[in-house]
Amino acid sequence: MIRHVVAWKLATTDPAQKEADAARIVAELTALVGVVDSIRSLQVGANMAYADRNWDVVLVGDFDDLAGLEAYQEHPSHVAAAAVVRSLVAERASVDIEV
Repeated sequence: MIRHVVAWKLATTDPAQKEADAARIVAELTALVGVVDSIRSLQVGANMAYADRNWDVVLVGDFDDLAGLEAYQEHPSHVAAAAVVRSLVAERASVDIEV
Protein backbone atom coordinates (compact mmCIF):
# COMPACT_ATOMS: atom_id res chain seq x y z
CA MET A 1 0.00 0.00 0.00
CA ILE A 2 1.18 3.54 -0.76
CA ARG A 3 0.48 6.36 1.70
CA HIS A 4 0.48 9.80 0.07
CA VAL A 5 1.02 12.67 2.52
CA VAL A 6 0.82 16.31 1.44
CA ALA A 7 1.02 19.45 3.57
CA TRP A 8 0.34 23.01 2.47
CA LYS A 9 1.04 26.48 3.79
CA LEU A 10 -1.68 28.85 2.73
CA ALA A 11 -0.86 32.06 0.88
CA THR A 12 -3.00 34.30 3.05
CA THR A 13 -1.97 35.44 6.52
CA ASP A 14 -5.39 36.79 7.47
CA PRO A 15 -6.82 34.39 10.09
CA ALA A 16 -10.41 34.50 8.81
CA GLN A 17 -9.34 34.01 5.19
CA LYS A 18 -6.96 31.25 6.25
CA GLU A 19 -9.85 29.40 7.91
CA ALA A 20 -12.03 29.83 4.81
CA ASP A 21 -9.27 28.72 2.43
CA ALA A 22 -8.46 25.67 4.54
CA ALA A 23 -12.14 24.70 4.61
CA ARG A 24 -12.34 25.04 0.83
CA ILE A 25 -9.31 22.79 0.35
CA VAL A 26 -10.77 20.19 2.71
CA ALA A 27 -14.08 20.28 0.83
CA GLU A 28 -12.48 20.07 -2.63
CA LEU A 29 -10.29 17.10 -1.75
CA THR A 30 -12.70 15.09 0.40
CA ALA A 31 -15.22 15.33 -2.46
CA LEU A 32 -12.89 13.02 -4.43
CA VAL A 33 -13.81 10.04 -2.23
CA GLY A 34 -16.23 7.90 -4.21
CA VAL A 35 -15.26 9.70 -7.43
CA VAL A 36 -11.68 8.46 -7.81
CA ASP A 37 -11.87 4.68 -7.59
CA SER A 38 -8.24 4.15 -6.56
CA ILE A 39 -8.64 6.02 -3.25
CA ARG A 40 -8.70 3.46 -0.43
CA SER A 41 -8.68 6.05 2.36
CA LEU A 42 -8.45 9.84 2.33
CA GLN A 43 -8.25 12.24 5.25
CA VAL A 44 -7.85 15.98 4.82
CA GLY A 45 -7.79 18.46 7.67
CA ALA A 46 -6.84 21.93 8.75
CA ASN A 47 -4.17 22.41 11.39
CA MET A 48 -5.63 22.96 14.85
CA ALA A 49 -2.56 23.73 16.97
CA TYR A 50 0.74 25.63 16.95
CA ALA A 51 -0.19 27.79 13.96
CA ASP A 52 3.06 29.72 14.26
CA ARG A 53 5.12 26.65 13.34
CA ASN A 54 2.82 24.05 11.77
CA TRP A 55 1.66 23.80 8.17
CA ASP A 56 -1.95 24.78 7.53
CA VAL A 57 -3.60 21.80 5.81
CA VAL A 58 -2.68 18.14 5.41
CA LEU A 59 -3.86 15.26 3.24
CA VAL A 60 -3.20 11.60 4.03
CA GLY A 61 -4.33 9.20 1.34
CA ASP A 62 -3.91 5.46 0.92
CA PHE A 63 -3.72 3.65 -2.43
CA ASP A 64 -3.19 -0.02 -3.25
CA ASP A 65 -0.05 0.69 -5.26
CA LEU A 66 1.83 3.30 -7.24
CA ALA A 67 -0.47 2.78 -10.22
CA GLY A 68 -3.43 3.68 -8.00
CA LEU A 69 -1.70 6.84 -6.81
CA GLU A 70 -0.89 7.79 -10.39
CA ALA A 71 -4.52 7.18 -11.43
CA TYR A 72 -5.58 9.56 -8.62
CA GLN A 73 -3.06 12.19 -9.71
CA GLU A 74 -4.27 12.04 -13.32
CA HIS A 75 -8.00 11.79 -12.65
CA PRO A 76 -9.83 14.85 -14.08
CA SER A 77 -11.60 15.52 -10.77
CA HIS A 78 -8.28 15.54 -8.92
CA VAL A 79 -6.71 17.77 -11.57
CA ALA A 80 -9.55 20.28 -11.07
CA ALA A 81 -9.31 20.12 -7.26
CA ALA A 82 -5.52 20.52 -7.40
CA ALA A 83 -5.94 23.71 -9.45
CA VAL A 84 -8.11 25.17 -6.69
CA VAL A 85 -5.59 24.12 -4.04
CA ARG A 86 -2.67 25.65 -5.99
CA SER A 87 -4.55 28.95 -6.19
CA LEU A 88 -4.71 29.14 -2.38
CA VAL A 89 -1.30 27.91 -1.23
CA ALA A 90 2.19 29.33 -1.01
CA GLU A 91 4.11 26.12 -0.28
CA ARG A 92 3.61 22.38 -0.70
CA ALA A 93 5.49 19.44 0.77
CA SER A 94 4.77 15.78 0.08
CA VAL A 95 6.05 12.29 0.69
CA ASP A 96 4.89 8.89 -0.53
CA ILE A 97 5.72 5.88 1.62
CA GLU A 98 5.06 2.18 1.45
CA VAL A 99 2.99 0.88 4.36
